[in-house]
Amino acid sequence: MPEVRLVGPAGEQVGVVSIEVALRMAQEADLDLVEVAPMSKPPVAKIMDYGKFKYEAAQKVREARKNQVNTVLKTVRFGLKIDDHDYTTKRGQIERFLKAGDKVKVMVVFRGREQSRPEMGMRLLQKLAEEVNTLGSIESSPSIDGRNMVMVIGPLKNKAEAKADAKRAAERAEQSAPAASEAAPVEAPSEANVSAE
Repeated sequence: MPEVRLVGPAGEQVGVVSIEVALRMAQEADLDLVEVAPMSKPPVAKIMDYGKFKYEAAQKVREARKNQVNTVLKTVRFGLKIDDHDYTTKRGQIERFLKAGDKVKVMVVFRGREQSRPEMGMRLLQKLAEEVNTLGSIESSPSIDGRNMVMVIGPLKNKAEAKADAKRAAERAEQSAPAASEAAPVEAPSEANVSAE
């Protein structure tokens, strides 16, 4: 007669019993008999509400999917003859992307005769990488792809850590805002307190 190691509805060990006894105990408790570990000797079965078990498993999967974060590859394009202000703006964009936990594909576009001067593009990308090295590191070194020179910079923090840091910063700002409003209110001078000169 086949036997199973039975676990009760509250997680307690019932012991090794025959399948008929296990089924009868499950029916008495108005629950289901579920085989949990079929490969063990003897197989492990648990008395539980199978519908509730399936629902909770689906909830765990949904929660895991909700907490999953996808790293996005953002692209920033530079011209070789970029002005200082434009360069600063683009660098600010790259820093913002890296702080958010996204990878950045930096592209220097060569036009016309600029294609004969790839070392200038290399210098520009190296300068950029040095300026953002506190936020990200070079994942793929500069390489020429047609008329473009491409480099990928990856964040030092992953997307989940960046999201958690942003959430903590928002909570701190939220906590400090009510504290500022609870400070002693400044009383406006009333007409009785102001003396006429």
